[in-house]
Amino acid sequence: MLINFADMLSEVRSKKPLIHHITNYVTVNDCANIVLALGASPVMADDCGEVSDIVSVSSALVLNIGTLNKRTVESMLVAGKAANSLSVPVILDPVGVGVSKLRGDSVSEILNNVKISVLRGNMSEIRFLAGLGASSKGVDASDEDGSGNVITGAETAKTLSKNLGCVVAVTGETDFISDGCRTVAVANGHQTLKNVTGTGCMTTSLVGCYCGATRDYFSSSVAGIVTMGIAGELAFKEFELAGTGSFRAGLIDCVSMLDGKTIERMKKISEI
Repeated sequence: MLINFADMLSEVRSKKPLIHHITNYVTVNDCANIVLALGASPVMADDCGEVSDIVSVSSALVLNIGTLNKRTVESMLVAGKAANSLSVPVILDPVGVGVSKLRGDSVSEILNNVKISVLRGNMSEIRFLAGLGASSKGVDASDEDGSGNVITGAETAKTLSKNLGCVVAVTGETDFISDGCRTVAVANGHQTLKNVTGTGCMTTSLVGCYCGATRDYFSSSVAGIVTMGIAGELAFKEFELAGTGSFRAGLIDCVSMLDGKTIERMKKISEI
């Protein structure tokens, strides 16, 4: 498998795709800034009255249920259907999907009515959607769900990808991405990423940027996850003595300074 990360990054920065987010208010600012850092353009519009118009001028749509409410679910459905009609890729982040009935029902409604291009979640979320049973700690993954187990992660991603007909990306200690045929494991990242809220949401936004620029959704998912992982490694190296606040800002700095040669040198990807 050959993915030219330098070319993909160049495509994002030359095309500057507009990435429409209907996302959660805890991480919305970080998601907007990480999109800008990569070289794309963010828009955070969630009113049902305008989402179709925004989708019509966007290159990708990111849906994130982190701070869920019925109003935004309706907006997600309207925006998702509009995106499908215009062949705009839809990236779904099912934050804490197994925590409440509302979250589970809402994600089911989205999946039943909107064609998803990429589903990106942690192991607990993906296992729940795959019907394998999962535990969680609020909206965070549980260590009991085996986020670092290669066989568990790869098979879960592959199975759900086939069932849903989209790329599935599982992020955790080791990341797994599958389109049902191709499956890879990514070992980039640093444990400090778990100590900063929103790193998963930001990763989904990065995936959306690459999807909006290249339309190769499998490679885009790998590129988005590798980008965040490498940024985490670089930020820790730079700010390990400063604390998690500096690390958070450092993630955005590192993404903004990232180049294709650095990605090619630091990437840790293995085919499964």
